[in-house]
Amino acid sequence: MRRRILGGTGISVSEYALGTMMLGKWGNPDHEDGARIIHAALDGGINFVDTADMYSDGENERIVGKALKGRRDDVVLATKGHFPMGDDPGSRGNSRRWLTRALEDSLRRLGTDHVDLYQIHRPDPTVDIDETLSALSDFVRSGKVRAVGSSMFPAEQIVEAQWVSRQRGHMRFRTEQPPYSIFNRVIEGAVLPTAQKYGMGVLTWSPLASGWLSGRYGKPSDVDLTEGRKALQRHKFDPALPANAAKFEAVAELKKLAAEIGRPMTHLATAFVRAHPGVTSAIIGPRTFEQLEDLLAGADLVLSGDVLDRIDRIVPPGTDINRADADHTPPALSDKTLRRR
Repeated sequence: MRRRILGGTGISVSEYALGTMMLGKWGNPDHEDGARIIHAALDGGINFVDTADMYSDGENERIVGKALKGRRDDVVLATKGHFPMGDDPGSRGNSRRWLTRALEDSLRRLGTDHVDLYQIHRPDPTVDIDETLSALSDFVRSGKVRAVGSSMFPAEQIVEAQWVSRQRGHMRFRTEQPPYSIFNRVIEGAVLPTAQKYGMGVLTWSPLASGWLSGRYGKPSDVDLTEGRKALQRHKFDPALPANAAKFEAVAELKKLAAEIGRPMTHLATAFVRAHPGVTSAIIGPRTFEQLEDLLAGADLVLSGDVLDRIDRIVPPGTDINRADADHTPPALSDKTLRRR
């Protein structure tokens, strides 16, 4: 497994990061199997593990913490805070008050005294970024966090955070975590170039576009909208939506391309993400041991310029087939009170 340096921090991380979101009640509820998957990932050369407090309501961090006992020093461990962790309106967001508690809770669940990367899971328009960065800086100075990063920040907010850090003497965001796949390429236009400009590491998630690039969905009848995740995320899967109908045509073309190079679609998809010079690590999120084995087997694939050009013709650079796949709408658009007098 090749290594890269994480956003100028000097921390060496694998090109694949293990995203653990599917371990726990959201995906694989078997804790022993979850630990087996984590151990296999580490044995396969992955040294970067990413979780978040809200995954399975904290259960995921507990699974990760147990699995890393005895191996913690060998792992670059990342977690995130922002989303609600209870019914209390104060138990969410990017305020110093909440993030301080959220970090302490994460450390307790993970069974460690520090995390190597603490990320702000989403922007919070109700909190001054100066407040958030001030709190994160104190976390670093206390030794509980080694580096800090953002997730799903648009380019203009990345720039603002970098400027505020410089003006106020705060620790700056060293990483950004956006979605990126053959089907979701909008970050190529601004987010990736901006992150590169500021020397930030980029950890991309959903390289298989919620399973579409696994080759599992070849025709509308392959999509069961009553099944778990698809029932909850109809906007990503409903074949009646034009943006999703277009995915079947793209999948057919990508299957042909994968067959031509003699590799599974999963390998083509993850190699595409790793090919961008702005990407530090591609986060893979297997639910089963078999899925992990397949993804690890694709870590050696490097796509030629001709193959990347073919992909560009199927899904043009800087575009998303379905913009709703990102699972985030800025509050300025989702909250009508912010756009009406």
